[in-house]
Amino acid sequence: MIAVIDYGAGNIFSVKNALAFLGFEGKLTGNAADIRTADHLILPGVGAFPDAMRMLAERGLIEAIRTEAAAGKPLLGICLGMQILFERGFEFGETQGLGLIDGFVDKLEPPPGENLKIPHMGWDSMEVVNPTPVSRTVTNGDMVYFVHSYKAVTPRENISLLACYGQEVPALVFRGNVYGAQFHPEKSGDVGLNILRSFAEL
Repeated sequence: MIAVIDYGAGNIFSVKNALAFLGFEGKLTGNAADIRTADHLILPGVGAFPDAMRMLAERGLIEAIRTEAAAGKPLLGICLGMQILFERGFEFGETQGLGLIDGFVDKLEPPPGENLKIPHMGWDSMEVVNPTPVSRTVTNGDMVYFVHSYKAVTPRENISLLACYGQEVPALVFRGNVYGAQFHPEKSGDVGLNILRSFAEL
């Protein structure tokens, strides 16, 4: 069973529906006991970094997620769920994250002279930096769907897939059994569905 963690930050039903389409059992849950008994964990999310951490804390889920990830259970964060995997974020001040991947999350700023809209919204291509079991079906130039105003800053060895939006934007990050997708795999057609399938088959 794949636990799709419901902590009030949205985007849960589309993830569960994508898993069902692929033939995997996904359970929407905000229960720490389900997190402990699940085979895989998916942490979705839209909104702001501090709100997400507050809602996880209010539901008593932070330690369960950290414990299960430390024990080797596959974990995939999506969009905001990816961002809170890092040590800290700088949205509306500094907030401590889950600390499962080295680095931090900061505002996506257009480079000087670049007329780029923020948020970064829409389809963008990716480059394979470090192949992983989750990114095994991805080839350079594959397109996925992004909606975000903040980006991860992390060592290159933690980056599996990279996008470019006037600057390098980590698209899929990892550390051991913990993965994070800045894009929405559940909204990214066959490319995204194959990434979800690869994660579910870990």
